[in-house]
Amino acid sequence: MISCLKICLAALGLISLLMFSCKQDPQFPDTPQISFLAFDQVKDVSGKDSSGVLRLSFTDGDGDIGLTAADTFAPYNKGSVYYFNFFISYYEKQNGNWVKIVIPGFPPGSDTLSNNSRIPYLTPEGQNKALEGEIQMSLFTNNPFSPYDTIKYEVTIADRALNRSNQVSTREIVLVK
Repeated sequence: MISCLKICLAALGLISLLMFSCKQDPQFPDTPQISFLAFDQVKDVSGKDSSGVLRLSFTDGDGDIGLTAADTFAPYNKGSVYYFNFFISYYEKQNGNWVKIVIPGFPPGSDTLSNNSRIPYLTPEGQNKALEGEIQMSLFTNNPFSPYDTIKYEVTIADRALNRSNQVSTREIVLVK
């Protein structure tokens, strides 16, 4: 009787250990998803807003986020929209309306005051490629050609399969000029 009880308790302990030690791999859609976390303003030595740090969280089910330095052939070639995989648009609040500020002459995909960027290659090794993390991007906030003091950014990212994430916006950012 005692040995049967010991065997049952040992088996129950082993089953419990196995159940709690098995960690499920995260499951995310293959299209990247992003969420706005924060925008932290940075002041220059005179106390004026000059830049900020944008923070986003992201997930990607198949882990094909990021580009290497060697990713320069189509569709990732210079001049192509997908040379970049971090797309950001700059808006100013002008007379109560949000206006996208476009500077002519920049390459496609990089037509706003806040340059688009390339997220570095992030694909994990191993069988499970699902990615989850945070992206931080330093941005200039001061547009010296503008009298307006309220801005926001809109952001999307793309994976190597050219799937575009959802679009997120920062909160309204009031600048000290």
